Amino acid sequence: MIRRHSHFSLLALAIVWLAGCASGSSTVTVAGKSVEMPKEVAEEHQKLIDNIGIYDDPELDAYVRQVGERLLRESGITRPEFIFTLLDSPDINAFAMPGGFIYVNRGLLAYLDSEAELAGVLAHEIGHITENHHSRRQTQQVTSKVAAVSAYILTGSGDVYDAASMYGAEIISGFGRDMELEADSAGAEYLHQSGYDVDSMLSVIGVLKDQEQYRRVQAKASGKPSGTYHGLYASHPRNDLRLQTVIKAANELDIDEMPENPELPGEYRRQTEGLVYGASAEAQNEPDRFYHNKLNFTFAHPPGWTVRQSSREILATSADGSRTLTIGLAKIDPNQDTEASLIAGAQGDVTEFERLEQFGLTGSTAIASSGEQAVRLAVIDHGYRFLFQGEAPVLAEADAEFRTIIDSFRPLTGREKITGTSHTLHYIQAPRGATFASLASSVKLPDAENQLRLINGYYPSGEPRTGDWVKVIR
Repeated sequence: MIRRHSHFSLLALAIVWLAGCASGSSTVTVAGKSVEMPKEVAEEHQKLIDNIGIYDDPELDAYVRQVGERLLRESGITRPEFIFTLLDSPDINAFAMPGGFIYVNRGLLAYLDSEAELAGVLAHEIGHITENHHSRRQTQQVTSKVAAVSAYILTGSGDVYDAASMYGAEIISGFGRDMELEADSAGAEYLHQSGYDVDSMLSVIGVLKDQEQYRRVQAKASGKPSGTYHGLYASHPRNDLRLQTVIKAANELDIDEMPENPELPGEYRRQTEGLVYGASAEAQNEPDRFYHNKLNFTFAHPPGWTVRQSSREILATSADGSRTLTIGLAKIDPNQDTEASLIAGAQGDVTEFERLEQFGLTGSTAIASSGEQAVRLAVIDHGYRFLFQGEAPVLAEADAEFRTIIDSFRPLTGREKITGTSHTLHYIQAPRGATFASLASSVKLPDAENQLRLINGYYPSGEPRTGDWVKVIR
């Protein structure tokens, strides 16, 4: 397959922690290892894992990790202790967190063609860390990125996503041209020292440039403003002579006992065969959790409980039927806050008030008592006013279960909003006379022909040759 080459600098998001600002540390388990990290980094890492998820393919995850570890080993990098994680995200991205944490979205892998290109991505991200780019940025910049990325992860807001991922908004920008070039320079050396073709860095930027061009065409057709991924392309235009110099310098490095190219022919193709493409259908598979797509919320419930919904309410019931929690719906009265709304709907004395602030939502909860009967009440605003009432023979014995539901009520994440059938990536050798239009004819995806062109490096034009390996979506 022929891929058009151009210049490369993959985006690395600085989504957390500025060095020197950490307040304490935490130990988390990553890739089966216990890792000590600053508390802020640990919290953001856990958000990524909880809300995006690790891609469920241990062999592919290990493959990505092995490529990264080879780069470290051959380049003599021993500190910090790097951790490579493959995320279950369709976004075409990879990024680094301070302390050696590097993340690759599975969505990016569909657009790469070789292990060398994957190594180029990882080498660039390693370069951001070894060049200490996170600590060289201003605290305010990093703080704004934490807020924006966290908002997207927790709410799945399309507006935040567009600003963060597509249109180069300042709050989610790259590291700037100089730092991107430094990461390229360091990464190119790591590639050369490991035996990979340094020119692979040039082909990855072509993948991203094709995406930029495609997005601009889409934006023009829909009347939306066009832009670039995180300001990345403003930092690295196609004709960047400085980047060409970086690549040339790495290729000319005099390294004793230069290792052979470690890439096995066809290995990247074998590892990515069957890769999930686009949205994953595994987004709503957590046991003991209820999801409501139309009203955009979810909550956890105690094991053994069942949840039924009608046009008027949602009813959660314990296994023995003795404990129930109903969730009703009302319009939000702007003149009445959640506490006043709770009091207005209660019967009897209302005690033990508590303000609720969770997952970007606000509300109130309390206990209402009338005679010997006590119930747990709560009100949470989320587009509508959600009204909770938990009833049991003895409230004290059931209240922890009611609070499990109330306290876990939150919006769906962007990942959880996706349901349906997953599409997967496969490799075939192009039959005689095949075109991307003919290959796309059976693919049930919007604009399928251009999707195939993009993943095969033929956007906006060109056709495969007979016998070429091409990627198809099923």
